[in-house]
Amino acid sequence: MTGNLLDVRTLSRNFGGLKALDQVNLRLERGEILGLIGPNGAGKSTLFNCLAGNLRPTAGTVAFNGHDVTRMRASQRARLGIARTFQLGKVFPSMTVRENVLTGLGVARYGSFWRSVTGLVKGADHMDRAAEILRQFELEDQAAVPVTDLPMGFQRRVEAARAIATNPRLLLLDEPAAGLTHGEAERFADMVRGVRASGVTVIVIEHNMRFAMQLAERLYVLVQGRIIAEGPPDAVRQDPGVISAYLG
Repeated sequence: MTGNLLDVRTLSRNFGGLKALDQVNLRLERGEILGLIGPNGAGKSTLFNCLAGNLRPTAGTVAFNGHDVTRMRASQRARLGIARTFQLGKVFPSMTVRENVLTGLGVARYGSFWRSVTGLVKGADHMDRAAEILRQFELEDQAAVPVTDLPMGFQRRVEAARAIATNPRLLLLDEPAAGLTHGEAERFADMVRGVRASGVTVIVIEHNMRFAMQLAERLYVLVQGRIIAEGPPDAVRQDPGVISAYLG
């Protein structure tokens, strides 16, 4: 199925007198990997929070898969198929890698984050699905390891694997390359391409322009809450406004 999965129109978010987002328009086609780049403080995470339902916009609309989700809570959007990771990473440190993934499967089954934590689903079908996701993110050998015993690169994989376990249509990745070595970032990018190949549409926020340009097929550039450029990576790389924003 082709066409827009996400339509964002004139989205704004104010924090007192600060305009974190200012009249943002964004479209996302089904089946693409879209990059959202910009310098620190550009409003990228605020935009993700508005897309995922962690923040309500001051003005504007968000439509997902034909539904107006502007006023929906994050849990409601998750049930429609929006999953996300976080810039600082959010895993369950007292749980093993497998248990973190099972928590994601619980969200998909129960539609409730807290029920997924208090009652991990461990039926044969869920264990098989968990094993499949662990293979997808090359985490089979770490399945029984507590997440806190893993280096940052593996913890990023665990968080993404748990998000995929919720069976999303759209995956929002918030600076997934942060703290990773060049080799780890390249391997993670390959896994994101595998996620897209499985039918999940992806938006990646990145401060690392190189990572975003190698991964995304199309980019938006956000600076001081406004979109200043949009297009394929090669065109965005040569945009004078983008060059000024990064090299200033």
